[in-house]
Amino acid sequence: MTSTKNTSDILRAMQAAQAPDRFTIKFLEGLGFAGSNDRAMVNVLKALGMLNESGVPTRRYHEYLDQTRSELVLAEAIREAYSDLFRVNKNANTMSQSDVRNKMKTLSEGSYTDRVLTAMAATFAALVKSADFSKAQQAPDPDEDEQEDEAAGTPEDDRLGDPRGGQKSGKIGDLVYNINIHLPESRDPAVYNALFKSLKEHLG
Repeated sequence: MTSTKNTSDILRAMQAAQAPDRFTIKFLEGLGFAGSNDRAMVNVLKALGMLNESGVPTRRYHEYLDQTRSELVLAEAIREAYSDLFRVNKNANTMSQSDVRNKMKTLSEGSYTDRVLTAMAATFAALVKSADFSKAQQAPDPDEDEQEDEAAGTPEDDRLGDPRGGQKSGKIGDLVYNINIHLPESRDPAVYNALFKSLKEHLG
C-alpha cells in the first residue's frame, strides 16, 4: 500500500459491518473509504487469508469480526503472510520499519524497487499496530523437534526386548518385521545372556 493512514480505520470498519458476499471496491467505498490508495487493502486482505482470490470472505475473516479475538486472529494472519520475515526473526513484529524494509530487501534479493520496499514495510508496520502478538501461536521449529527426538533416543531394553522373552520389531525400508522369541524355562542367567548376545550380533 502506498498509503497506510487508513489501515486501522478500515479494519475497525470491517468489524462494525456484516461480512459481505464479496469484498469489493464498492463495498470498501460503502465503508467510507473511496480513496485510490485504500483500494490496495483488498489485496492485503487476500494476502492475509481473509479473502479468497474472488474476494469472498474466508473463515478467518469471520473470526476477525469477533472483537474479543480480532487482534489475535490478525497476528496469526500476519505471521503466515510474512512467514519468511518471521523465519529470519521470530519477533519481527518488534522490528523498526527501517529494519523490516532492509530484511525485505535481502529476502527479495533485489526484486523490488526501494519505493515498493518502503511501501511493503509500511504496510507491515501498520498491520502490526492493530494486532496482538502476545498470545499469537508460533509455528513449531522442525529442527527443535528433530533434536528432541534424537535426545530421547530408544532405551537399550526396548531395542532388545524384555530379557524374559517377548517381541523385537524393526523396519527395513518400507518393510516391517516382527520376531517372536520363545525362551526355554531356565533360572540360569547365562542361558538368557547367551541368547540375547547372539540375537544382537545377528540382527544389530
